[in-house]
Amino acid sequence: MADFVAGYNIIKKLGDGARSHVFQVVHPETGEVFALKRVTREAHEDTRFLDQAINEHEISIRFEHPYLRVSHELRRVRKMLKLNETQTIMEYVDGMGMDRARPNRIDKTLEIFVQVADGLHHMHERGYLHTDIKPNNILLRITGGVKIIDFGQACEIGFRKPRIQGTPDYIAPEQVNRKTLGKPTDVFNLGATLYWALTGQTYPTVITKHGKRQDVPDQAEIPTPSKLNPEIPTVLSRLVMECCEYEPYRRPKDMTEVIHRLEVAQAVVHTRLDEGHDLTIEVAPHDEAEVSGGQDSMDMDDLDEAVERYDYSAFDEFTHDAGPEPDPDLGEMR
Repeated sequence: MADFVAGYNIIKKLGDGARSHVFQVVHPETGEVFALKRVTREAHEDTRFLDQAINEHEISIRFEHPYLRVSHELRRVRKMLKLNETQTIMEYVDGMGMDRARPNRIDKTLEIFVQVADGLHHMHERGYLHTDIKPNNILLRITGGVKIIDFGQACEIGFRKPRIQGTPDYIAPEQVNRKTLGKPTDVFNLGATLYWALTGQTYPTVITKHGKRQDVPDQAEIPTPSKLNPEIPTVLSRLVMECCEYEPYRRPKDMTEVIHRLEVAQAVVHTRLDEGHDLTIEVAPHDEAEVSGGQDSMDMDDLDEAVERYDYSAFDEFTHDAGPEPDPDLGEMR
């Protein structure tokens, strides 16, 4: 396995996904460490996994931002003139997915999501959407800060996808209905992720975690973050619920507005800290919410076939390599 990519030595495997394997590798001459994602074709329908790997590389090389993962090189391996494999050399991130390192304080959660929104704002400024923000696509770095990963489902602003792509519990209604996608799509994904981070519960979306379509949830019946935890400021709770509005025009219009409102919430939280409030978020080590937080994306033509055709189109880099346990203090890693 050490020579399937010429010029790089494998340090260890980081994880596996659908048709993909992710390794930590080192360049023997420079000593530089990278992440290598290898995607292989096993059947004709696996073409979409190769397409997503190519899409991820071609889009991520357009960004220059500390919170967005950089892709350096894509290699195509052909067999009998047919694309059979892709090998992507990417920035190695020493950290852990939020699905396995959920922060246990409101103030630290806000710090993380200001950075996530800033990274998404940069994408939007370049004309692209992520469309699959969720806990396991947000890496928390050991040295501090975040990295948004997995641009396999990213697309240009205003694009209308022919297939349903997204992740149950985080997918926006317009993604399910195959409508034109815009900045509010990423706002919804971020809002649903923030709801989970603050409450440990997932926001009811149009598709359940089992891939079944359901009626549009009545938001009046969905418990707000501040109802579930009174220490969560109303200004933050209201922002989360507005981000998750069914109609895109009811959501904050862009990440600039989201960042501004998150910063307002930070000011309120800091005041509460000075007053001695307890801003702890209850986090169980392996609870149901954590499992749901690490869901894989789905990519399908027909929701009626969801159970039979549940395709995992995104990879979880830490599926099998558990790595260090989350530090109970603020979700950071040792």
